[in-house]
Amino acid sequence: MIQAGDKLPLPLDGIRVLDATHIVAGPFCSMILADMGADVIKIERPGTGDLVRNRGPFLKSEDGREMSSRFLGVNRNKRSVAMDLRNPRCKEAFEEMVRNSDVLLDNWGPGAFRRLGLGYDHLSEINPGLVYASITGYGDSEGLSGPYSDRPANNMSIQAMAGWMEITGDPEGGPHSVGDNIGDSVPGVWTALGIVLALETKRKTGRGQHVDMAMYDCMFSHMEGTMNVFRATGEVPTRSRERLANAGITFRAKDGYVVMAGVRSEARMRELWKLVGREDLLEGDARYLAGPGMDGQFYYDHIIPAIEGWSMGVPKFQVAATLTEIGFSMGVTQTMADLAVCPQLEARQMFVETGDNLGGTFQGVKTAARLTACVDSPAVTAPLLGEHTAEVLCSLGGMTPEEVAGLEAEGAL
Repeated sequence: MIQAGDKLPLPLDGIRVLDATHIVAGPFCSMILADMGADVIKIERPGTGDLVRNRGPFLKSEDGREMSSRFLGVNRNKRSVAMDLRNPRCKEAFEEMVRNSDVLLDNWGPGAFRRLGLGYDHLSEINPGLVYASITGYGDSEGLSGPYSDRPANNMSIQAMAGWMEITGDPEGGPHSVGDNIGDSVPGVWTALGIVLALETKRKTGRGQHVDMAMYDCMFSHMEGTMNVFRATGEVPTRSRERLANAGITFRAKDGYVVMAGVRSEARMRELWKLVGREDLLEGDARYLAGPGMDGQFYYDHIIPAIEGWSMGVPKFQVAATLTEIGFSMGVTQTMADLAVCPQLEARQMFVETGDNLGGTFQGVKTAARLTACVDSPAVTAPLLGEHTAEVLCSLGGMTPEEVAGLEAEGAL
């Protein structure tokens, strides 16, 4: 029985993950696992490592060293092993590591590990309990292949393919992507969930499995609301004034923008016009009192300008707070500078501080799951390339220190 004040272990404490991923989708997934207590060993190419290590913007030290902020942001709480899986001895060591691990994660593209002779069929013979998760653009397992399965993919292409861009942006312009790389991070979250589910099946049966994750599937699954509209009406939802106005309206404040979402009933609209000093709109044209379902163009041509006659003289956070008080669901279109000092995010402890490998600190974004009875997640600085190579290969890979030294000299580590 847990006593008051005692803390539970993190749920993945004791789980070992071999993380053969790069860029964002895979590292984002393995970071979630690491934050939840897993021992994550990042497998990287000697010399270059994860491609994101060389992508800016960079943090820089006074002596000229630099670290990629993108890399630091998604690779905390991991160990790094640099090894060339094309080298026969490295391949043997990797197979030994698989034997001693619970999970293998890769996102190098369809068939990449099979071509190295390290596909699931082979690795499952070494470790029948292995959970092998692959992240590809369109899926990579027998029986679930389609016409796009061999295609490469990235954030933008997947946002477009999954329908997100067709409903995002101004109706008078072209399709727009969502600004951040959700085409990578959303699949990362789904893959972490898939791995945990497969681990639960392994707990019950002792058997692992291939977790076949397609970025396309993951992003499409979040279009369920829009697809349901299409199924019911036969109409193709796209960018339109009506769609934007009915979902929520964006208008200007003194120092930015705010969003009014949710129900805009006649009673609330009456309160709004009283608040902004436009009692003249309470009588006459009934469209000033209409809520969702009305003419979207009227909102943009008349209602928004009428609100802005008041809101453009008021700071955005004050606008949102004032309209919240009369029952509207309000949001502020926050900048990164706003978010960095957001008191709500601070209260929710959504920032995590690690080192930056340059003698300073780096503040990253914390994994959103809140397991309130568990110990805190670790906050270990993202590793230098190959920082743990000898440690891991000599303990889990079956190598001797002499072998490690020899392979380092060859450039295989």
